Amino acid sequence: MKRFLALVFASSCLGLGAVEPSTPLPPAAVSCVPALGGPGWSHQGEAVLVQHGAPAAVIPGSYADVRLHLEAHLPAVSTAAAIVLGAGYRIPLVMDDQAGDIEVDVLCQHLGDGSASVTVQRAGRAAPVVTTVPARTIAGPVSTAPSLLAAPPGAAVSTTIAIDLPRGGTICACWLQPLERTDHVALIAAWDQASHERGRVIYQTFCSTCHGTADKEGSLPTSRHFAREPMKNGADPYHLFATLERGFGQMIALPQYDARQKYDVINYLREEFFKTANPSQYTVVDARYLASLPRTMLGVAPESAPAQRPPPYKTMDFGPALFWTYQVAPGNFAYKGIAIRLDPGPGGVAAGHAWMVYDHDTMRVAAAYSGPGFIDWKGVAFDGSHGTCPSIVGERAWVNPQGPGWAEPQHGGWEDTRLRGTDGRPYGPLPRAWVHYRGLYLHERSVVVAYSVGAVEILEAPGLAGTDLGATVFTRTLELSPHTMALTLRLAPEAEHLAWRVQGSSTVRVFTEDGFLVARFPPSADRTEVRILLAHADQAVVDRAADRAIPMPDLQAQVHGGSARWPAELTTQVVRGGDSGPFAVDQLTIPVAAANPYGSWMRPGGFDFSADGTTAAVCTWNGDVWSVAGLGRADGVLHWRRMASGLFQPLGVKIVDGAVYVCCRDQIAVLRDLDGDGEADLIENFNNDHQVTEHFHEFAMGLQTDTQGNFYYGKAARHALPALVPQHGTLLRVSKDGTRTDIIASGFRAPNGVCINDDGTFSITDQEGHWTPKNRLDLVKPGGFYGNMGSSTTRDSADASMDQPVVWITNAMDRSPAEPVRVPRGTWGALGGSLLSLSYGTGRLYGVLTETIAGQVQGGVYALPMPALPTGLMRGRFHPVSNDLYLCGMVGWATNQHEEGGFYRIRRTVGNLNVPLALHAHVHRLELGFSRPLERARALQASSYGLTVWGLKRSAEYGSKHLDEHALAVTAVTLSADGCTVSLEVPDLQPTWGMEIRYDLQTEDGQAVLGSIHNSIFQLAP
Repeated sequence: MKRFLALVFASSCLGLGAVEPSTPLPPAAVSCVPALGGPGWSHQGEAVLVQHGAPAAVIPGSYADVRLHLEAHLPAVSTAAAIVLGAGYRIPLVMDDQAGDIEVDVLCQHLGDGSASVTVQRAGRAAPVVTTVPARTIAGPVSTAPSLLAAPPGAAVSTTIAIDLPRGGTICACWLQPLERTDHVALIAAWDQASHERGRVIYQTFCSTCHGTADKEGSLPTSRHFAREPMKNGADPYHLFATLERGFGQMIALPQYDARQKYDVINYLREEFFKTANPSQYTVVDARYLASLPRTMLGVAPESAPAQRPPPYKTMDFGPALFWTYQVAPGNFAYKGIAIRLDPGPGGVAAGHAWMVYDHDTMRVAAAYSGPGFIDWKGVAFDGSHGTCPSIVGERAWVNPQGPGWAEPQHGGWEDTRLRGTDGRPYGPLPRAWVHYRGLYLHERSVVVAYSVGAVEILEAPGLAGTDLGATVFTRTLELSPHTMALTLRLAPEAEHLAWRVQGSSTVRVFTEDGFLVARFPPSADRTEVRILLAHADQAVVDRAADRAIPMPDLQAQVHGGSARWPAELTTQVVRGGDSGPFAVDQLTIPVAAANPYGSWMRPGGFDFSADGTTAAVCTWNGDVWSVAGLGRADGVLHWRRMASGLFQPLGVKIVDGAVYVCCRDQIAVLRDLDGDGEADLIENFNNDHQVTEHFHEFAMGLQTDTQGNFYYGKAARHALPALVPQHGTLLRVSKDGTRTDIIASGFRAPNGVCINDDGTFSITDQEGHWTPKNRLDLVKPGGFYGNMGSSTTRDSADASMDQPVVWITNAMDRSPAEPVRVPRGTWGALGGSLLSLSYGTGRLYGVLTETIAGQVQGGVYALPMPALPTGLMRGRFHPVSNDLYLCGMVGWATNQHEEGGFYRIRRTVGNLNVPLALHAHVHRLELGFSRPLERARALQASSYGLTVWGLKRSAEYGSKHLDEHALAVTAVTLSADGCTVSLEVPDLQPTWGMEIRYDLQTEDGQAVLGSIHNSIFQLAP
């Protein structure tokens, strides 16, 4: 009698429902073991084992080759089983027919015309048999799990094929493996020396900072060292690819690289590290291994060649100018650079062919250059590389050394009196009485730089007088207010041998002095207007350019606004979430790069509401600020307009009296719309006291104001390096008028935002790293020191000299906390007035529990009952009218999440909230307070709770392992009269830096109360 296995393939979404096999199914001895897979694998769908025409078990199908291990001894009667799954999957079967194993491969490919191609291959037997069978509809409900191919509305299409099994045969193994767009076999087979070299470049640019090289340790000790350590997620090529594709543990996914580039890196790792230094990790790639790899889908172009689409930073229109740190020559940095495009044409600064770079710390022109290419695009916000800084490329006409661009106005000296870092270099702006940068005016595609020298107000526009004369002729057009003293402008080093000419003024002289070409502006009772032409060429070239009689630009006409640069209004739709739980999550769809005409890389790092809450200003990490209108509208339509571009890594926004303030790495800027068209015509410098170095890690994060109008933001320290300047690793306050910056507290590593509490303290999170054994949530007081010896304050490294956090947050709870936010009192029910902690690392929201014992604030965090959002959360603000919580986030460095950017609204629904609200530590006793009465029998069982404690070691090493981790016994439980508070008797309870409290409870009406708290105990109450 024939035995067969019927396989039912859904050609669209993965189906659940009754499936009629080709013959009746008698009882079958088929058992199902859940899929095997380590943490980090993403489920892609479901397979359903069907018996008697109905689903018997749902089997998760994972991204990798996860075996389902169906073990069934077929009886002597006819039997069959069916598996329903999406097209684009393969089911390898291994069967024993008493004469040896038979390997059967079944592949279902969607052909897009209502049919599916099914290939059946028996290893070592006949050639593959390819059959095309018609699709049919599966009755019953359809799973909502996504599939690789879109489903026809309201239907799940399936295909059935029966495979003859030998009499008495045994199914030894059966597993589900998705078919993919990537042709893994072809990419591995294409490895050659060119692939190795491409992989080397990517590895050394992006990977080596954290992972190190063969002879140098990486800067992130938690990263695998490929020359000596085993891989956590498998070392064969496919599992390495899966790690790069999906991420694993603390390793982030790398969507910026295509499949070939990932396999190039893997090729380099294998040959450079595994083959000789770490041979246990070197997998032999032979025919058997290649045969085990996922197959490629038919009808879909495999990702076997590099994507033709360039990275987003190369296609983004940054506008006519880009604020950033630029290396203009080896060791010569414009720390607060403004790169301005000089030639006409679309595409913004990156698409230009001639540029001038100003440094607004000193108002020098750091460099003028031309040619193909703008910069080399190195840096964490561009290609993701750590420890790098973008350098200009092309032909340099001149480069000025670091130092003042204008002589000191009172005495005419050039001595740089700025703050000296611990490396001896000057940092920060020159004194305001010497030079002060005012802002950048934007007039259509033209740029005017505004600054002052002493009491003299200056407007300056860089430009070109010609590029067709055998050399590029640069111009500096300046307008000076009336002045009573002579001023001297440094143009370029004498050694550059520039030709020059002055237009528009007979009193301005250009000459060489002390090794530099300078311009002298004598005192003048009238406004001075002058244009200086400069070129690295013969004088005749400059003279011909000057003789063309090109009119000097009218700078006064360019400081009042102009026609809109970003006229497009983009609309997106709010995707409203379900209201079944205590929180509803609405996605406020952002205009991703492919959906906006400027190619903006939409990675939001901050936002704030207008006073009435109808609009918000949203900043993105690569320099945009967008206004979004329509918040709260019933139709859910959002209207987006680009307000500004070209800012330096803005990660905080605050709207004050209708003006948009943006916290950037180089300044707090105010966006001024001078003509009412919705765009910023002036990027005004509110405060640029920022002490900026070229280090990639020193982000300026968050922006808040207190009741007096002062501004606050966090300044990160350098990664794994000591502080160079006082602001490294600090909480900073900027006065209401922007004239003063003060350090409020220090000892931070990467404080990702700040929450101002009602009592004048601050809630701040910080990130695991050197001198920071785990992530921490701090209650910050003025003058406090919070542990990072790499910040600017010199302290004893002993733990006693450090202010302890509220809680040390271990990675299992949150690998990277972000800005805390306070729930408005009287809203969100029992959570009103409490603190929430946002997570960049997990995309989650955490509730914070605190208590104060002997002056020490301590507590813990727990995850709110809502799904993780798909991007790393950065900022949160409660809406001023609806009291809904709005969140924005992005992916730019290590996180578990993968979506590049997002904007969300969290609504508190009428659903019951079953969460802890209080945590109190006593001698031998813990008290937990919950939001709703608990079911008494389970609450009183000691087995409903689990306690684990551990220690941490603070040191110069990165992070800390859990030390002396062990369980604590709960010996008795009591429940309060109202049923909301449990008291756990814990005889061995002692102060501890790390603790997990697990609970598995129910409310009186049978709802689950299941979760854990991660907390710290520094003091015990009686």
